[in-house]
Amino acid sequence: MQDMKENTGGYGLRKRKKLGELLVEHGVISAEELQHALEEQKKKLKRLGDVLVELGYVSNETILKALAEQISVETINLKDTYIDADVARLIPKELAKRHTAIPVRRKDGTLYVAMADPRNVNAIDDLRVVTQMDIRPLLAAEEDIGEAIELYYTRQISERAIEDLKRDWTVEETIEAGLDETEIENAPAVRLAKSIIMQAVAMRASDIHLEPFERQVTVRYRVDGTLVEVMTIPMNLYPAVLTRFKVISGINIAEKRLPQDGRIEMSVSGKEYDFRVSTLPTVFGEKVVIRILDRTSFQFTRRTLGFRPHDNALLDKILAGRNGIILVTGPTGSGKSTTLYALMREMNTPEVNIVTIEDPVEYMLEGINQVQVNVKAGLTFATGLRSILRQDPDIVMIGEIRDEETAQIAVRASITGHLVLSTLHTNDAPSSVARLIDMGIPPYLLADALSGIIAQRLVRRLCPECKERYGASASEAAMLDIPENTPLWRPVGCPKCNGTGYSGRVAIHEVMHINRPIREAIQRNAGSEVLRDLALENGMRQLFDSCREAVLEGQTSVSEMVKTVYVRD
Repeated sequence: MQDMKENTGGYGLRKRKKLGELLVEHGVISAEELQHALEEQKKKLKRLGDVLVELGYVSNETILKALAEQISVETINLKDTYIDADVARLIPKELAKRHTAIPVRRKDGTLYVAMADPRNVNAIDDLRVVTQMDIRPLLAAEEDIGEAIELYYTRQISERAIEDLKRDWTVEETIEAGLDETEIENAPAVRLAKSIIMQAVAMRASDIHLEPFERQVTVRYRVDGTLVEVMTIPMNLYPAVLTRFKVISGINIAEKRLPQDGRIEMSVSGKEYDFRVSTLPTVFGEKVVIRILDRTSFQFTRRTLGFRPHDNALLDKILAGRNGIILVTGPTGSGKSTTLYALMREMNTPEVNIVTIEDPVEYMLEGINQVQVNVKAGLTFATGLRSILRQDPDIVMIGEIRDEETAQIAVRASITGHLVLSTLHTNDAPSSVARLIDMGIPPYLLADALSGIIAQRLVRRLCPECKERYGASASEAAMLDIPENTPLWRPVGCPKCNGTGYSGRVAIHEVMHINRPIREAIQRNAGSEVLRDLALENGMRQLFDSCREAVLEGQTSVSEMVKTVYVRD
């Protein structure tokens, strides 16, 4: 948008056009759309900008630009901005949250502060008093400011807690029963443990690793499938932090010789999370791995999971039948459970009874009966599955086929009129058949039971803000079967992606529909290569081909493809 010529005068005193007028003037929305939005605003008592975004008339970015023009203030994209820890410390977290503001840089006695409302004179005065500096407000998205506050201030909490722990805290004090609730919450070990979790959530991590070595403990987060080191804790301070995690997860703090499992339920930034805690004795102490599960936000569909049109066509054929086994295969952390949840969500209607048995239940799905495995109580996949089959199910989901007994029950359930969904650890779709036969399933029975197999991998998505275009080298061109110097993309690294060059992940698939020729081949116990050739004739595309397409589209890099999928000879 062009700058408004008539907006002159001092900050907060200039004559301004209304937001709606600006958007209409620049042709972003029509006068009719503005009128509709104003009517909705009266009903919902929300800001006009929020209403316009909800109605789909404009984007958040457009609103931000319009607001910046309206009040003649600079904008800042916090996702592309690195904030120095020393700068963030200039404003206390409580004040930052109260005014939805975060300092981003300082220069010549002036502190530049990203604010959701730069017109808030009272907020600017508060910040000036606290920092003893001139305040230069910048306009930023409210959501981005909230995320930045959680990320940067959590790091500060960790640093302060470590310093406090160094100074005056001991393991005995951490577990002392005489402390009241306020004292416990303010204890350095407690604050450090909490900050480790909060920072992990802010960074969209899937796992937290606390790894003890000879002199220190390394804390790493798995972000987009890759481990990132975030801090170190002195070894002499680790027992207090370890004890805290054990206490809140219900793990025996006295047992240090055996692996243990526990669970934490916690609210972080207004969202409910489930943290699965696992301890493992090592040479230098107990290693802790915490799996982070957001059980309230499952919104995935086939489209958002990245299924391509040709994959969807095969998947439609597989789902058309209401009996048989559908398998999702791949290594640990390849998104198998997420795909199963998306398929169940798609098939979940009032006419269908869906029952699952999982370990653990990762997402809560409305209208689906979910059962948690409890080995200590005798509830295994096999025993649970037998009981589920007496609950008149139409669709059964088994978290994982791990043994012969579970496989046998699943096959018998599928040939008696049930649709069975499950996961299996194999490298590709055709080899899943051999794996099930090795588990003791007769080929003739398996051929009758199988409906389809989906092999899946996750590759890191190139950061859209910093990815760099280049021409394919001779070796890359040969591998991808493209002309040399064909445009490809590679990672660079920027503040938005924490310097990794990647942001998020994209799924690649190999969908194998079990048709008549494949069934006949399974019955005669044909090898995986024969099954693969028949599946390719039936329209299946291999993982390599799916990943190649993602590379050519600029979604991921050649290095990710080489790391993730098997490259053809």
